[in-house]
Amino acid sequence: MEGSNKMKVGIMQPYFLPYLGYFCLIKQTDKFILFDPVQFITHGWIERNRVLKPQAGWQYIAVPLVKHDRSTIIRDIIINNKLDWQDRLFRQLEHYRKRAPFYQDVISVLKIALDIETDSIVKLNQNILKVICAYIGIDLNIEIFSEMNLEIDTAKAPDEWALNICKALGDVEEYWNPEGGLDFFDRKKYDEAQIGINFLKVNIQEYSQRRSEFEAGLSIVDVMMFNSPMQINQMLDDFKLL
Repeated sequence: MEGSNKMKVGIMQPYFLPYLGYFCLIKQTDKFILFDPVQFITHGWIERNRVLKPQAGWQYIAVPLVKHDRSTIIRDIIINNKLDWQDRLFRQLEHYRKRAPFYQDVISVLKIALDIETDSIVKLNQNILKVICAYIGIDLNIEIFSEMNLEIDTAKAPDEWALNICKALGDVEEYWNPEGGLDFFDRKKYDEAQIGINFLKVNIQEYSQRRSEFEAGLSIVDVMMFNSPMQINQMLDDFKLL
């Protein structure tokens, strides 16, 4: 930012091949933190996402996980690499070959994104974000919260995690959150800390999926299959702040 080293920060749980809005938040902020010290919720977006099915509708693509206790935090979630889940994932995407103009490019990107020796879902998802952002052409400054050794105050409410992280970082001018946070974030807390808070609403427009009915809100994989990096960047700049 001109004349200032102050940052815009985004903080999200580490999602697997997330939808366009997640990447919009990455692009519009200066630092992006993967938040992993809270309880893992099964069948959320951390280990799975949605792509087109061959004929109509959508299907899940997913990473199998080792069984864990319900109280396990995201940081401690382990991938079950005994299963050949990557092969299954690529087979689920094969139907795109017939209609998606960027199929070969996307498969190449995904092979690099998944080519990491780890059993950590957080590390896997971090690598995926790095590789996809490089392909799209987004500058990415990403850190995993549990690796930052950041001393933060105890959060007394759900909206204070982000606030306390921003305070501990010390050079944050604005915190950006997806529009869903409007329901439970108290702007006054952020005003008192002299940290601006913005809620980002992405204007997700339909693009051609080469079929009669558009399936909205799918993984970035689907967006990449049918759109060039330049087109995706235009989509990522189409948003408003609430």
